[in-house]
Amino acid sequence: MSIAVRRQSVGGSLLARDGVPSWQLHYGLRLIYSDFLVVVSAVFGAQLLWVRVRSFLAGEPVPADGAQPFATVYSVCLIVAWLGMLALLGSRDPRIAGTGGGEYRRVIVASLTTFGGLAIVVYLFNLQLARGYFLIALPIGLAALLLVRHLWRSWLQAQRREGGYSANVVLAGGPESVAHLARELGRMPEAGFRVVGACLPSGREDDLARELELIDTGPIRIVGDVDHVFEAVEQLEADTVIITSSDELSPQKVRELSWKLEPGNQHLIVAPALTDIGGPRIHIRPVAGLPLVHVETPRYRGGKLHSKRLFDVVASALLILMLSPVLVAVVAAIKLTDPGPVLFRQRRVGRNGRPFQMLKFRTMVVDAEARLAELRALADAGNDILFKMRDDPRVTPVGRFLRRYSLDELPQLFNVLLGEMSLIGPRPPLASEVEEYEHHVHRRFLVKPGITGLWQVNGRSNLSWEESVRLDLYYVENWTLTGDLAILFRTARAVVARDGAY
Repeated sequence: MSIAVRRQSVGGSLLARDGVPSWQLHYGLRLIYSDFLVVVSAVFGAQLLWVRVRSFLAGEPVPADGAQPFATVYSVCLIVAWLGMLALLGSRDPRIAGTGGGEYRRVIVASLTTFGGLAIVVYLFNLQLARGYFLIALPIGLAALLLVRHLWRSWLQAQRREGGYSANVVLAGGPESVAHLARELGRMPEAGFRVVGACLPSGREDDLARELELIDTGPIRIVGDVDHVFEAVEQLEADTVIITSSDELSPQKVRELSWKLEPGNQHLIVAPALTDIGGPRIHIRPVAGLPLVHVETPRYRGGKLHSKRLFDVVASALLILMLSPVLVAVVAAIKLTDPGPVLFRQRRVGRNGRPFQMLKFRTMVVDAEARLAELRALADAGNDILFKMRDDPRVTPVGRFLRRYSLDELPQLFNVLLGEMSLIGPRPPLASEVEEYEHHVHRRFLVKPGITGLWQVNGRSNLSWEESVRLDLYYVENWTLTGDLAILFRTARAVVARDGAY
């Protein structure tokens, strides 16, 4: 589908004006109300629960307000402090709503800071506040806050996919960079940026049309050149300007534009020529009045790598022990229903290009590899490099069930234990696939391949080859242990949803 690039005057906006609350206010109020209910429930619930525990241990009833440690005034002070810290650290900032881990991190820091401060006050003033009060209120309250925030985030992302609860954006810059931003923002509406117009250098409209050809991002309304960005913001009732690279956008023009925008209601964002760079690697350092962006070079050795290996060993060993009944049941099901070996061993390419034998439960007939060539022309899933079929005739009935719930991947836990794979990492490719790689794709071999990864939780077999490579390289460049934990959590959801599993 080709894209429409047109010059027109547009009125109306999704943003409320003239005193009507905006989507930020509506969503912020929802978070305030839910935070209040969660914190009050957690604090008073901990107070009452600890009374019951003390009553049980003492063998006689203890009145809820009969002892100073459970005085209601303490609970009220804790509630006020907790809610105040959540607000002070900006846990409800609309700029972090809906995407990324910043919201969750701020909730965790605010909660730990509140209870840490309370512990100091109790110690300094020798208050008789029971430790059990801390042990109950903090974990229950924090877990409930994170769960409720997650539910609200899921709701917000659903609204954004429908075009609501988003910032209206005007892009300004050259046609290539504007087209790139339009594609990326259109690909991820959950981020909350809805492109409503663009300002280009004079006479470059046709260039933008060529850049956006066959990209279904919706019409890009060209409302002027880069010298009239503020007028475009007013005309389209936008609230955000994203500046990209252009020779006609001098530092003086950008600064003058920032002066014109309404503080607090209109925002200016500068998009550097960086893509797929994780936040922890980016640092902004003002030098001589210039906001220089420092990008750290990724490192693949040292303590960070050792901690990942330790996590892999401990987690894979625990998972093997916990899932041993499932492993035995799968082995029995394969042996009883189909002749042939239980395990399927396949030569894959690992870290630094070293080959290894990847293990899987066999889900296909014994001669599956010999029948691959005749089925390639019938592939209806996967992509140009990766062969997939939604209804592969080589898959056995038991194998279809195993694939549906990703149980065929469980033997790879032993590959992880042996150090050939990691729990999280790029997809382990076949040698035949590697022969078709472009040079830059070989960067995926800087880390160990994984049982799961970003490719697993973002569509699996539904992804194009380019998108699969982009996700793998993003992980290689930006992986962290906290990011690995988030991917493990998302993998569990993807397995339950069975999205992209053939």
